[in-house]
Amino acid sequence: MKICRSQETFVLTGTLSVPREQVKSEIERLGGKVVNSVSGKTDFLVSGADPGTTKLQRARELGTDIITEEHLKSLIGL
Repeated sequence: MKICRSQETFVLTGTLSVPREQVKSEIERLGGKVVNSVSGKTDFLVSGADPGTTKLQRARELGTDIITEEHLKSLIGL
């Protein structure tokens, strides 16, 4: 799966092992966008430790791809 194509949209939830700003900056550097809430336009929900249940539930309802922080890191090279 290739991610961070132009305008792919990400939402971050839970506790991440690196600062959110670092993750956000890397996603944006690669052409993606980070937003605060899950919607029909969200491509990926990145789930860290202790994720928010509201975001997870919404992502599941909408069929949004849910990936782990580790998966994201391997895809974007963090």
